Amino acid sequence: MDKQRATSIIENTFKQPFDEKRFYEFTNNLLNNLDQSHGFDYIGDDRIKNIFKPHIAKYKRLGTYKDPNGDKLDVMVINVKNEWALERSRTILRNFTADYLKNDDEKDAALVAYYTPNPEDWRFSYIRMEYKQELTESGKIRVREDLTPAKRFSYMVGKNEPNHTAQAQLIPILEDDRKNPTISDLESSFSVEAVTKQFYKDYRGLYEKLKTELDRIIKNDYKIAKEFETKSIETANFVKKLLGQIVFLYFLQKKGWLGIEKDEKGDFKPWGSGQKNFLRKLFENKCVIENKNFFNDVLEPLFYVGLSSELPGDYFPLLECKIPFLNGGLFEPINEYNWQETEIVIANEMMEEVLITFDRYNFTVREDEPLEKEVAVDPEMLGKVFENLIDENERKGAGAFYTPRNIVHYMCQESLINYLDT
Repeated sequence: MDKQRATSIIENTFKQPFDEKRFYEFTNNLLNNLDQSHGFDYIGDDRIKNIFKPHIAKYKRLGTYKDPNGDKLDVMVINVKNEWALERSRTILRNFTADYLKNDDEKDAALVAYYTPNPEDWRFSYIRMEYKQELTESGKIRVREDLTPAKRFSYMVGKNEPNHTAQAQLIPILEDDRKNPTISDLESSFSVEAVTKQFYKDYRGLYEKLKTELDRIIKNDYKIAKEFETKSIETANFVKKLLGQIVFLYFLQKKGWLGIEKDEKGDFKPWGSGQKNFLRKLFENKCVIENKNFFNDVLEPLFYVGLSSELPGDYFPLLECKIPFLNGGLFEPINEYNWQETEIVIANEMMEEVLITFDRYNFTVREDEPLEKEVAVDPEMLGKVFENLIDENERKGAGAFYTPRNIVHYMCQESLINYLDT
């Protein structure tokens, strides 16, 4: 299969609301020889265990797959009752699928589409079982009943989600329609580490371009140069903070906290109802239509007034919408520089490149658990990026090292065990 065809299949599947026929076409092409003869029709509430009934409406197996190593995988679609369950009930959804795999001929893994009554955004997941074997007293090997917990790796996809990462990681498997993928091949396409490396590479590229642009601006503007010198501001730190501010806004817009508008009665809609592409719309309205400078005329007032001031009713008149007050140093001017009178006009084309780059990635405000990995940019990834942007000598001198999540998890777990034990 050529790359254009593979790209088209992913676009038609992942950039749309969930559709079972499209999902089947995608998985059939991904696996090359999905055995549909082992599929079954939807199973509903009457045959779902009581513990899962509040969350699962029905489920269906589209087919089965046996990889070149003999490992078995099912392709499933699971109808989830509540929209919020895709984010808040991830453990119960994983456990439901693991329970199914355990009781259905001990399958090794599953590719699953989880969708809700509003199928605009849905979750594409890979669930892997880890069976443990033991030696019985008679010398026979058997699978222990107390299985290790299943692990799930997921993409959030759909109408409102970017699919650049899914394309980058799944297209190589789709293109190779002669070799049947192994379970390991499929798992590698859900690699969070690959996303981390690419995101850092893109982030570093933006940092270097912005720093070069800011150095050029300062060189040609005595007033700005004087302000930076007086306030002891280094362009490297200014750019690091700017990128951090913008990325933080991507997390906020993911939560629907930016650009809250009024309803038909004139009352503000609830938090969470804001535009998920707030920054892109803001750029188009203020820069493309109104010809403003995005950084100087739009972002700085948003940062240093809208987000860092306690406005009446959280209403930000400049943008005519509701903006949350964030009581922290991220949205305060670096070294208290006079941003109102310092005209830093970064080219709109440069700022648009920043948005285009970040728009390619899925952002999630849910941090991964040891058994739950989302293929997206999360807060931990930012910690790794910021750490790597600090010069090695400076990092060692300041002791600025990011503690990985697995170490934090272990420390918390051991502390809780010790506390409960004593």
